[in-house]
Order: sequence, then structure tokens, then C-alpha cells
Amino acid sequence: MELNLILAAMATYVLNLPFGYVRQGFKKFSVMWFVAIHAPIPFVVLFRHLFGLGFELYTYPIMVSAFFLGQFTGKKARIYLDNRRVIEDVEIYDTKKDRN
Repeated sequence: MELNLILAAMATYVLNLPFGYVRQGFKKFSVMWFVAIHAPIPFVVLFRHLFGLGFELYTYPIMVSAFFLGQFTGKKARIYLDNRRVIEDVEIYDTKKDRN
């Protein structure tokens, strides 16, 4: 049972990475922001069913933590990659300016 819980939590975490990434691109509390948070919930319920977890109370802290950690990590990845793109764009612009 513990192995199934760990596997379900890992699947939940991985599933939420792209949703956290996408969520960062929308205005906070907009409709699409809420969709990005709530769209993976049916899949988490499916994971619970497929891994045979049921809805025991001890599984909630682990699954909820995996859910929000995946959202948070995806958000931070988006922020990091956006900042990196801005820095690269500035460097490319600066090198073009130096040539003239």
C-alpha cells in the first residue's frame, strides 16, 4: 500500500508540473488560472483508483502535498525560463547593437 501511495504521489506531482507552468502565464484568479489548478483533479482521483488507494485519511496529506508541490515547481520553472529568455534576448540585442 505504501508503494502505491508513493507511485500515485509521484504521478500526481508529474501531472501537475505542466499545469503549474501554464497557470503562471495567466492573471491570478482569472478563469483560466482556476482551470489550470482544477483540471488535474479528476486525474488525481483516477490515480487513487488505479493504484488502489481509496480515500483513507492518511493518504490526503501526501497526495495534496504532491499536487501543490507539482503546481509550485511548474510555476517556478516558468518564472526561471521566462527570465532566462529575457536575459538571452538582451544579450542578443546587445551584440547586434555592438556590430553597427
